[in-house]
Amino acid sequence: MTDQNENKPQSGTDVEAPSEVAVPEPQRRVNALVLGLAALVLIAIAWRMLPNATIPAPPDFSMYTDTEQRKQMFFEYFLPLVTLRNQQILEQRERLLSLSERRGSLMFWQRMWLQQLAEEYEISDFDVASDEDWEVLIRRVDIVPPSLALAQAANESAWGGSRFAVEGNNYFGHWCFVAGCGLVPEDRPAGAQHEVAAFDSPLHSVQRYIHNLNSHEAYLELRRRREALRENDRLVSGLELVGDLDRYSERGEAYIDELSEMIRFNELDELDETIEPDSTVD
Repeated sequence: MTDQNENKPQSGTDVEAPSEVAVPEPQRRVNALVLGLAALVLIAIAWRMLPNATIPAPPDFSMYTDTEQRKQMFFEYFLPLVTLRNQQILEQRERLLSLSERRGSLMFWQRMWLQQLAEEYEISDFDVASDEDWEVLIRRVDIVPPSLALAQAANESAWGGSRFAVEGNNYFGHWCFVAGCGLVPEDRPAGAQHEVAAFDSPLHSVQRYIHNLNSHEAYLELRRRREALRENDRLVSGLELVGDLDRYSERGEAYIDELSEMIRFNELDELDETIEPDSTVD
């Protein structure tokens, strides 16, 4: 391996005349390859951002006085947002599983992609040689069932009518802890520092919600249950995972029961079957 310092100017070298330093042909090829890959990454990122620009603003859900109509409009608006993020995650997962099968012969750009993915899912110092790191990452890069996401969005936002949903695009009750990061609850106890996070769009709220379930330690058991469903070729459904949300709300079991009833009553579990299943690693 070439020492990373071999092309650095030595003491006393005239650093103001770089044109006089000949770059070896192999190095020029490597530089061109790196620049080409960087361009592809930028194009991919830009392409991935395009769908976000076409998503309309949410309707004023309060204008629907008929309960069933309001529910229908709420689900029709949020289902595409949840589906979009889930499909992006499934693409990540498919590539991740493919790389896992040949983890001993990965190219450097594949390793870079893995490191970026691990950072996205809040895994620090991901080690390609560590089976445990691979296991954790594969467990995290997976979907959240639409039935669960829609039930929680409806529950946490009062069907899109809460102050935090209307003013801050927060449909899942996320808190933040930096002054000015969101909206201050009117009933916040004296001395408390939390705010209810504000998002640029409902899509960002959906993305944060799914990321939260996929990365926070409070939902490790949910991820393990989802992993077990995958391993046994069973449907990853909201009714299967909802029991592991006891730490999402201070209401505990009552919160879980309410979400379960919402899923059943509104027949949201049927939506879980629309998510394309993918292969799993033994």
